[in-house]
Amino acid sequence: MPLFEKIETIAREIYRASEVTADAKVLNQLKDWETAGYGDLPVCMAKTQYSFSTDPNLKGAPSDHALNIREVRLSAGAGFVVAIAGDIMTMPGLPRVPAAEAIHLDESGLIQGLF
Repeated sequence: MPLFEKIETIAREIYRASEVTADAKVLNQLKDWETAGYGDLPVCMAKTQYSFSTDPNLKGAPSDHALNIREVRLSAGAGFVVAIAGDIMTMPGLPRVPAAEAIHLDESGLIQGLF
């Protein structure tokens, strides 16, 4: 199955999207990777964890939404292609308020807020 078809299958079958879009740059990049021998790699989707859509305010599992793939990344060493959908940061998952925000020094100069 071509890489974009894999992305479409995930978006339609799992995320309930009615449409999957990507600009020519993304589509050309996927075709180039297929030509280079990476077409058999699995696809990892990166998007908001709050919704099956790319809209974090549309909570849960909505259906009939458009899923736009804005960027793709090849993780050749790890053996997968990452499809990035929506406006997200791709650093390791952090909660809305990271625990590091609670770390501070008290009046005595002792560290507080560590686990």
